[in-house]
Amino acid sequence: MALTKETIINSIYNQVGLSKSQSRIVVERLLEIIKETLKNGENILISGFGKFEIKEKSARRGRNPQTTEDLQLRARRVVVFKTSGVLRNSINKQS
Repeated sequence: MALTKETIINSIYNQVGLSKSQSRIVVERLLEIIKETLKNGENILISGFGKFEIKEKSARRGRNPQTTEDLQLRARRVVVFKTSGVLRNSINKQS
């Protein structure tokens, strides 16, 4: 099951004690800050969690798998997430 924005809002509401509307504002604002930072081409480092990085992909040749027609894929920026060592160790910890 995927963690949804609504689930995060409910967790903040239940665990922090903010009202539901305040919890929603906090989550929405945090996501806006993250989106704006990435749009500006900046990386985001969250200590103990990981790093969101912007990578430049150059234009390249591709192929439509349905028609096998050759295409030219345009250059673009993509977001890559790398987990921190702390999170990686926590995920892989044997009980």
